[in-house]
Amino acid sequence: MHTFGCHGRVITAVVGCTALVLAVTGTAQAAHRPALDRQVLPANDGWAAAGTGTTGGAAADAAHVHTVSDWDGFKAALAAGGSTPKIIKVKGTIDADGPSCASFEAAGYDFAGYLATYDPAVWGHDKNLDGEPADSPEGLRRASAANQDAYIKASVPANTTIVGIGKNAGFSGASLQIKGVDNVIVRNLSFESPLDCFPQWDPTDTADGNWNSEYDSAVIYGSTHVWMDHNTFTDGDHPDSTLPSYYGRIYEQHDGELDVVRGADYVTASWNVFEDHDKTILVGNSDSESTAVGDRGHLKVTFHHNLFSNLVERAPRVRFGQVDSYNNHFVANDGYSYSFGIGKESQLVAEHNAFTLAEGVSAGKVLKRWNVSPLTAADNYVNGVKTDLIAVHNAEIPAETLESGAGWTPSLRTKVDPARAVPHIVDCGAGSGRLG
Repeated sequence: MHTFGCHGRVITAVVGCTALVLAVTGTAQAAHRPALDRQVLPANDGWAAAGTGTTGGAAADAAHVHTVSDWDGFKAALAAGGSTPKIIKVKGTIDADGPSCASFEAAGYDFAGYLATYDPAVWGHDKNLDGEPADSPEGLRRASAANQDAYIKASVPANTTIVGIGKNAGFSGASLQIKGVDNVIVRNLSFESPLDCFPQWDPTDTADGNWNSEYDSAVIYGSTHVWMDHNTFTDGDHPDSTLPSYYGRIYEQHDGELDVVRGADYVTASWNVFEDHDKTILVGNSDSESTAVGDRGHLKVTFHHNLFSNLVERAPRVRFGQVDSYNNHFVANDGYSYSFGIGKESQLVAEHNAFTLAEGVSAGKVLKRWNVSPLTAADNYVNGVKTDLIAVHNAEIPAETLESGAGWTPSLRTKVDPARAVPHIVDCGAGSGRLG
């Protein structure tokens, strides 16, 4: 028997979605649980439960509990009290985009002039724009980009819980910076991806050049004990299909949805929806030896019960880290490139996941080898059939052979659901607006 799941996909019916949502969000047992804003990460719930665990701002006193509904109020609440435990409750959708892209433009900036100056027919492809002076079109682009950067980024301090109240709480165009801090919880929020107003043209990026953009919806940079739960990350009203092209390349205005980089550690991402995006999640952002020194032995991240839908790639792409991905549902349609990127010195364990692949999308594409790093991939189902992802990949892409055995066994897991039931469970329980 089949029915449509909570996110509109055909899935095998097990129980009604309403009953399931009650079970997975805990509302059925709310009588003996703390209020949503005071909840902490359960014991053993992924890497963020290691050591001291993750409690966010659960210990906040009344003076450090804030309810906000606009961008200025949100940034003020983040700054108040430094790293003193705080709770920030978000009501409605907060616009972090600013009045318009034009409002960020530096004096003298002119996009038409930028296009004329760096047209490959004029500039060529043998040098980038990094050395351009401040009064050049590129220099004025940099100044304009700095104005947007200062506006849309919000720094999250240690010991903070940020939680959406109700069904429609979240941000449009915000970039949360969880940087160099410990003990942060972000739950029940929607994030419409920031739109970079001033992408940079790099003539040397591939033979044809590329537009490169900034601003992830959330960045976990050098931070520890972070729990991202029941959030929705999407391109919303500005998918890549709506973006123009210049110099024959898409004018890319999106970066990632969630990045975990620069020695960040002990992160759990659970029950989130990542949808309608290209470069979705990085765990480790560089192969360079200078970055590797800080990343080796860190980047421990758990992904469980997340819905990855209509993405192109990086769900996630992994370098260095011990990443545990279990009980996630991956839905792939036209334009799909891969889900798991196997990067330098990565130690990925991908088990008990489900993949719903459109006709013509091969199971051999689920894994992408960027570097030779063994992984564990067991008990995964593709379109309802148990599938050895490594064997299928190696048979279809023998030039990029993958090896089995990540070299470690995850121990920080709560209940592991049967992989065949995952599409229904995850589609009915993941995403923002589920927690009340």
